[in-house]
Amino acid sequence: MAFSQDPQGPPRGGGFHGGPGPRDGLGPLARDLNLTDDQKAQIKKITDSFRESDKALHDQLRTVHESEPDPMSGTFDEAAVRAAAEARAKTQIELEVSHAKMMSQIAAVLTADQKAQLAAKRQQFERQGPPPPPPDRP
Repeated sequence: MAFSQDPQGPPRGGGFHGGPGPRDGLGPLARDLNLTDDQKAQIKKITDSFRESDKALHDQLRTVHESEPDPMSGTFDEAAVRAAAEARAKTQIELEVSHAKMMSQIAAVLTADQKAQLAAKRQQFERQGPPPPPPDRP
């Protein structure tokens, strides 16, 4: 995963990387998995829990971004830029670990067939980008 996300961290929606999407934690990748209502409820509980626990990390990213020195200000402070970059990287690492934990918990809710379908969709997503929205959504 790259660290080139928005300086404030990923958006707080329910999509795969926190972007817009159904609030089931898997976003467009969940389409066609035929999740049961119980699975949807369990996944929502997992994602809601992580969203709440990750809030402090997102706030840290925002604080680091807001306190970063402006390299266009006329003075360049390499130590300050390095410190901000290191703080941002450490927080990003914590967010990635948290995301991996969340996905592991979600995987425990899925059937073997759903896991295989999700793995195939993730590979396709990485190669081609996200699927288009359903026809009934803009």
